[in-house]
Amino acid sequence: MRFFVILFFALSICFSQDEKYQLSTVAFYNVENLFDTVDDPNNGWDESMTPKGKDKWTEKKYKTKIDNLSKVIAGIGKETTNAHPTIVGLCEVENRNVLIDLVQSENLKDFNYGIVHFDSPDWRGIDVALIFDSKRFIPRKAKTYPLEVEYKGNPSFSRDILVVFGFLDKEPINFIVNHWPSRSGGQAESEPQRVKAAEVNKRIIDSIQNIDINAKIISMGDFNDHPDDKSLKILTSTYNKENIETPGMFNPMQELSKRGRASYLFRGFPSAIDQFVISNGLISKNSNLVYLKADVYMKRFLYTQEGRYRGYPARSMSWGVFNPNGYSDHLPIFLFLGKKL
Repeated sequence: MRFFVILFFALSICFSQDEKYQLSTVAFYNVENLFDTVDDPNNGWDESMTPKGKDKWTEKKYKTKIDNLSKVIAGIGKETTNAHPTIVGLCEVENRNVLIDLVQSENLKDFNYGIVHFDSPDWRGIDVALIFDSKRFIPRKAKTYPLEVEYKGNPSFSRDILVVFGFLDKEPINFIVNHWPSRSGGQAESEPQRVKAAEVNKRIIDSIQNIDINAKIISMGDFNDHPDDKSLKILTSTYNKENIETPGMFNPMQELSKRGRASYLFRGFPSAIDQFVISNGLISKNSNLVYLKADVYMKRFLYTQEGRYRGYPARSMSWGVFNPNGYSDHLPIFLFLGKKL
């Protein structure tokens, strides 16, 4: 089994001597099946994630996973900002209750995190969500957009797309949180489902930019496609922020993935399926709130250290076996925004 050689880079941001910023960290994290232990009668899939289910998902295991995930979230970007993330998009959360347990956990309880969450009709019973530092971000509007897909030839629904508008350090900004359909059945067969998701995103982004051509927008998520795939090209006007059009969207993850900095491994190879797509309004030098840098949170403790899956992100559950030192099969991604002072 090939394994991924982890490269650690010192994280730094170059500031001009003329510019000073109030920094914010925006993160996205696929938390890998964050389910509570209660059997939801409306969701047959979660029966395995109960004490009597096949995964023997006990309260102790659940609390361990909450503690592990909260430890990760608390540290994202801290080396640069000396603070917790301001905004965190999440996917693979079962319901609002697990989000409450997460933000009230020992590692996060002092950070004033608020929650934006809606139940979606996804067949697995998992949703996307946004948590936010309520002292820094004030949400004003939140809405979900359904994503109709096909599952085994039958009409079905994937995760809703969450859109949140609010004020970050008094600056208006839009966040779009995604978890696009998987590659189950193969990339070619499943690609049309992710193209549908991209088209919904494009309509959302266009509607915002039609009102304000310089609107600040960050679309984030587990896209289950790579920056160069058809679906992401629907959203992205450039991979070089210096060439961004007005209006336009910039994807910083392509360049990161070329350097092996990716959030997921597939058959031993880095896979940049967790991504940010950023609007021209956050690139403009005339904006008071600007994008500075993106990266992947690649701390050593997040990886399996030995055995067949050495070098892979350490999952919390693998083949029905719980790993008390596991987190998720994805790594978090993050970016820094700077409010000009």
